[in-house]
Amino acid sequence: MNRVNAIYARQSVDRVDSISIESQIEFCKYELKGASFKEYTDRGYSGKNTSRPQLQQLLGDIEKGLIAKVVVYKLDRISRSILDFSNMMETFQAHHVEFVSSTEKFDTSTPMGRAMLNICIVFAQLERETIQKRVSDAYYSRSQRGFRMGGRPPYGYRLEPIMIQGIHTKRLVQHPQEATHVQEMFEMYSKPGASYGDITRYFTEKGIKFYGKELIRPTLAQMLRNPVYVRADLDVYRFFKNQGSIITNLPSEFVGVNGCYLYQGRDVKEDKLQHLQGQMLVLAPHEVMISSDLWLTCRLKLMNNMKIPAGRKAVNTWLAGKIKCGHCGYALMSVRNRYGRQYLRCTKRLNNKGCPGCGKIYTEELEEYVYGQMVAKIREMQMPLGYATAQEHPKIQALSQELDQVETQIEHMLTALAGASDTLVSYVDMKVAELDRSRQEIVDEITIRSTQVATPERLEYILAHLGDWAGASFEDRRLVLDGLVSIIKATDCSVEIQWKL
Repeated sequence: MNRVNAIYARQSVDRVDSISIESQIEFCKYELKGASFKEYTDRGYSGKNTSRPQLQQLLGDIEKGLIAKVVVYKLDRISRSILDFSNMMETFQAHHVEFVSSTEKFDTSTPMGRAMLNICIVFAQLERETIQKRVSDAYYSRSQRGFRMGGRPPYGYRLEPIMIQGIHTKRLVQHPQEATHVQEMFEMYSKPGASYGDITRYFTEKGIKFYGKELIRPTLAQMLRNPVYVRADLDVYRFFKNQGSIITNLPSEFVGVNGCYLYQGRDVKEDKLQHLQGQMLVLAPHEVMISSDLWLTCRLKLMNNMKIPAGRKAVNTWLAGKIKCGHCGYALMSVRNRYGRQYLRCTKRLNNKGCPGCGKIYTEELEEYVYGQMVAKIREMQMPLGYATAQEHPKIQALSQELDQVETQIEHMLTALAGASDTLVSYVDMKVAELDRSRQEIVDEITIRSTQVATPERLEYILAHLGDWAGASFEDRRLVLDGLVSIIKATDCSVEIQWKL
């Protein structure tokens, strides 16, 4: 079999200061001195990983024994990761493929050439990590000076341009109507007997929306904890100091005029509103809505409330986490009546009576019905084999490509910060925040869809446990349910099951 030469070119994004794919190919052609070649080009992809269509095609052709030599314009065109590059070199050597960098003149046939190649890839990765470190340092430097660091403004505020220390940024300005709602919320919660349910029900009944939705408990709790609303005086300073927060301003600056920003501490992973130890508090140049006395009263009440640990295991029904109210879509919770029998209640109705409820549904009866439907579904399918893996699923593949593109855009934004002006830094901060939100949404969807892909192994597990349902443990039943069902919407009149298969 005649093997061919390959030219690989990559360009993350078209920029004036970056070399085009066409120019890269011309340099590589000179290296081949007129010999024939096959082109592999990836446009708009980052070099930080190997998730690039044409690079994967090239590696596949190498493993098929079709390639004799790979030529690139520069080392970082093919990889910026030491681990990825090392793995590629092993593949090249295993298939007797020569690697050539036209600008760095590497000869991989000698030990010295391979050593120099590894040194260069180390510096390529160092460059990328240095850029990331510079961006991180810029973020903390700007946040310590009271700049707003992007993201959606808190409820009750809008953004307006402002100049701080000669730098263009934005500050929060009050939205009069929403500010009234925030004040009302804090005043209600400060009363000794007031609960989350009282407040969410009050605003729901009045038809007041928060961020375009009905007020729910997590949103309410987050708002009550947020120091952006408080008039920062010495009492506020002492509170955060006692909690172990890092305060960038002097005590003498806490004169009851400014609001506050609370930023995530450098080495702190916990939620900044829940765990104040090591978080960074900065005075901010915006109008405030809540007095320090009122805010601290609410904050201390929140701290004294019994905390329900996240991620509690289901104990009352193996349907937990899947069953939703057929009217409002909120979760159904299994509770016991005075006779010890379990029945289902709509959590939205329990929260603020904002839903008529699901009616009278006994947990045991719904469990029996769902089990029967799962058995029928498996019989209907007759255990089809040959399902794709999660990675091969077309929608997941498309999402993965979209994720690569978003991460590439983020990388270019971060690269743009090197030596950038303060105006550009502000713009990049905002764009990176937007892109990061998009990235997280894509990651969440990939995770959800990956769990919904049916595999032969999953079906075998399901069949084994459906056959001995009476002897299956509580956790085994939950695993079987998760393998088959996405969601169950139920009322006393109807049950709708959305299947994963």
